[in-house]
Amino acid sequence: MSKSLRLSEKWFRRGLWVIAFFFGGFLISFGGKIIQDLPSTQTRPILEDFLDPSAKKTIETIQSKRQANEQIYNELAKARLQKTAAESDFSAANVNFNNWLSTRQATQNPEQDAQLISAKKNLEVLKSKERESGVAVEKREQIYLATQQTLEQEQKKLNILQQDAYQKLEPALRKYELKIFLYRLALTLPLLVIAGWLFAKKRQSKYWPFVWGFIYFALFAFFFELVPYLPNYGGYVRYIIGIVLTIIIGRQAIISLSRYLEKQKLLENLPEIERRKELSYDSTFALLTKGICPGCERTTDLKDPETNFCMHCGLNLFNQCSSCNTRKSSFSKFCFFCGK
Repeated sequence: MSKSLRLSEKWFRRGLWVIAFFFGGFLISFGGKIIQDLPSTQTRPILEDFLDPSAKKTIETIQSKRQANEQIYNELAKARLQKTAAESDFSAANVNFNNWLSTRQATQNPEQDAQLISAKKNLEVLKSKERESGVAVEKREQIYLATQQTLEQEQKKLNILQQDAYQKLEPALRKYELKIFLYRLALTLPLLVIAGWLFAKKRQSKYWPFVWGFIYFALFAFFFELVPYLPNYGGYVRYIIGIVLTIIIGRQAIISLSRYLEKQKLLENLPEIERRKELSYDSTFALLTKGICPGCERTTDLKDPETNFCMHCGLNLFNQCSSCNTRKSSFSKFCFFCGK
């Protein structure tokens, strides 16, 4: 069709398509903002809404136990470091004492007896510190183990309570999702109906850019704002809606095809003068450039210079100019050779 349009008209149409896309884009952004705010109309259910009151106390107990357990673990780690340090100090002092003792036995110097007593006392002090650090580690390990066992018991209680809450949460979430979906459907379904009416009645009107912009907006709302949020109850809702939509669209397609074929048969049986009245000038030349008969829309060999009529419907496609007798298209308003 664009090949038969005037150059200025082509650019005007392109500009109007740009307006249609911009109009549809602004509508999509505006509608997306509305859809985005839909969940705020309903509070999404959470697990805590269905927990037993005793579960909240259990959660508080678990949290306090975990904090205490972390503190005990930190103290245990510190005590282990102190024990390791005490063991290292005693081991080093014991080695030094044994070396000094072997030197003392070799020299038999009685003046070193006081040093021997002092060294033994120092070893006893270090050994005592080692034992104390070991006892401290054992105590903290026992406390940590007891706290850990208590924490595990409380966690088991909480798991049981949470299982009951999850069973109540799942239907509540399905109900919530269904409400949001129905809100989306209530917004998008009228848009689709209006878009369908506009496509059927107004797509070739004077204000067609706004019509097509609204149609793009409605299609976007359906495919991107509604379809991805279909509730999924085991897949049943999605499949049922898919089946229903397929039946509706398929039925409409079959009806439209039947009407089109009936209309074409009626047109083909009309006299040629009346048939030509039903043909658009621009669309006719758009079909001819593609090698298609504008009367029956079947493929025809228009490059053959002997072809003057459609072999399928008998429509006259080429004739001779009454002025210069040049073969030309029968739909041309002027002869391309003489201009008559």
